[in-house]
Amino acid sequence: MTTQSSKTPKTPITTTRRGALKTLAGGVAGAASLPMWARYAQAQSAEPIKIGFQVHRTGIGAAYGRWYDRTTQAAVKLINEGGGINGRPVEIVAEDDGTDPKRGAEVVEKFATQHNCDIGFGTLFSHVVVGSAPRAGELKLPYFVVSEGTHVSSGMLNRYTLQPGITDVRSQVISMAPYITENLGKKVTMIFPDYGFGYDHRDNLAPAIEAQGGEVVAKIAIPPSETSFTRYFPKIPRDTDVVYHVMVGPGVLTFVKEMGEFFGGQGPELFGFIDSLEAVAMDSPGLEFLEGSHFWEGMCRHSQPDESEYETFYRQAVGVDARGASISDPTDVSTYGHMFGCWETLHVVKAGMEAAGYRGPQDRAALIEAVEAMTDMPLSQAHPQGAKRFNGKTHQVFGHQYISKVEGGMLKRVHTTSIEDTMYPDAVDYTTRSF
Repeated sequence: MTTQSSKTPKTPITTTRRGALKTLAGGVAGAASLPMWARYAQAQSAEPIKIGFQVHRTGIGAAYGRWYDRTTQAAVKLINEGGGINGRPVEIVAEDDGTDPKRGAEVVEKFATQHNCDIGFGTLFSHVVVGSAPRAGELKLPYFVVSEGTHVSSGMLNRYTLQPGITDVRSQVISMAPYITENLGKKVTMIFPDYGFGYDHRDNLAPAIEAQGGEVVAKIAIPPSETSFTRYFPKIPRDTDVVYHVMVGPGVLTFVKEMGEFFGGQGPELFGFIDSLEAVAMDSPGLEFLEGSHFWEGMCRHSQPDESEYETFYRQAVGVDARGASISDPTDVSTYGHMFGCWETLHVVKAGMEAAGYRGPQDRAALIEAVEAMTDMPLSQAHPQGAKRFNGKTHQVFGHQYISKVEGGMLKRVHTTSIEDTMYPDAVDYTTRSF
């Protein structure tokens, strides 16, 4: 492949990228049939592509970190079986950030200065992203986050930080609001975690509901380290039609159980983001009250009747059964609504590096320009969650959102948004910023 510098015009990069994307899904299987030595025989270097994986092994994000790790390992296995990236194997260098912003920045520095990683990848919790991204920018380390936070597209970060594999809260919320007001009610009380991710919900839901003729009547913030929630529920106004809840961390099962005990099977409609039940089985004792309630899902945890062949392949590759639990342990429930972002982001990195002719750190700017040139990402083995559209100016991807209803203990999809439903005006153009 012809090598391109960071000053190479974008048009050739775009053309090369199209070729890379065209072969991405089909080429993996063909290369996998070759002996291992032959898969990397054409590489300019035998050195691996090192991807620094910033993983929440401990702290409130540990459940997510466990499944982000499994998904990442599955994606890298597939990519390496298909010949790696530019003929070079991919190596994951994992560091635990403790779901802590300060440690996050330290991890990013280790990737750049100790491990000699080509990029950083994988961060989920928004406060860790916000604490880490500035250091990535200072070190000129491409930083691919899998977070959902709107901090990337808001312009508060830098050109080295991108979110090309998972949609952000603002796009999710504005596409959900019409369904909520049309089907569940117009007076909404929010319950959300008291930090950046929760603030994205707080700041974006109210105008989205108001645009549909509704009203957010209360906003209840709960510290993410909270372990009991009963004292918060009396703050819900009596005229509330819908309780909109999104909680994260190890206390989520307690949260939903206590909410059920408080309402006693009566009260407002419930609309939850699946974050409130990630890594929690739908048939857990005490969750019977969720029957008939609705959830946003980034990817449908329970296999749907029309599941695509690409999702079936992905589900098997990451070791998840039809109910979203580990194939080897049905009590180990995945974070299925989020972890696909790791799989898809790594395939974007592969396509970007191949489009840029990436050889090493000297081509980091070319890699970012190649990803910025991306637009439509079709449903495929590389993108099993659904088709997407990347906005190179804001470094944010947009895609379909799913609303599921709990019926007979199953999450059954009842609504799919269009990509257009999720889009909003640009707040930044990172491409105008220097490297």
